[in-house]
Amino acid sequence: MHPSCALIVWLAAVLGTQFVGYAGLAILLLGISLLTPASLVRWLAYVRRARWLLLTLWLILAYNTPGEAWQDWVWAPTYEGVAEASLQAARLLVMLACLAWLFVNVGHDGMVGGLWCLLRHFRVLGLDVERLVVRLSLVLANLQTVPEKGAWRRMLAVDAALAGGPEVLHLEVLHWSGRDTLAVTVAGIGLMGAVLL
Repeated sequence: MHPSCALIVWLAAVLGTQFVGYAGLAILLLGISLLTPASLVRWLAYVRRARWLLLTLWLILAYNTPGEAWQDWVWAPTYEGVAEASLQAARLLVMLACLAWLFVNVGHDGMVGGLWCLLRHFRVLGLDVERLVVRLSLVLANLQTVPEKGAWRRMLAVDAALAGGPEVLHLEVLHWSGRDTLAVTVAGIGLMGAVLL
């Protein structure tokens, strides 16, 4: 699969998760796990890293959504809040699964190359595509390494040393195939179906 095609399919899946309920999310998660079983390990790692974000999101939505208090307790979240919080947390979990699928299928280099292929047409609007792609590549490379404990203090220091990065960035440009066109078409139809249902 062409990296640009994978990015388009990923974007359609992420946008589609915002319009479906639990059944649609379960179908998408099942499809990801059947198509790319290797993404499950990465997905579980993402879920573990995002556990506090998930808990915070759930608590904020559960307690800030108006409605009838659960069990009529004054301090309890509302029924509507619990329902909304649970659905949004499930959506975030499925979006993390989509991200794991993307990284397993295209990897770091494919992601950068696919983004460059998609954005290079915006040069006519004055967008500095090369600079954007290089910065994204550096961010993705830094996200793959686990920082030392307390590294954030050194980053904020006035005399902090600049982090090193690669001197040369190689982009592999693949050819677009008919299978890529079919995948983008199916993803577009799926997104339209999710929005219209």
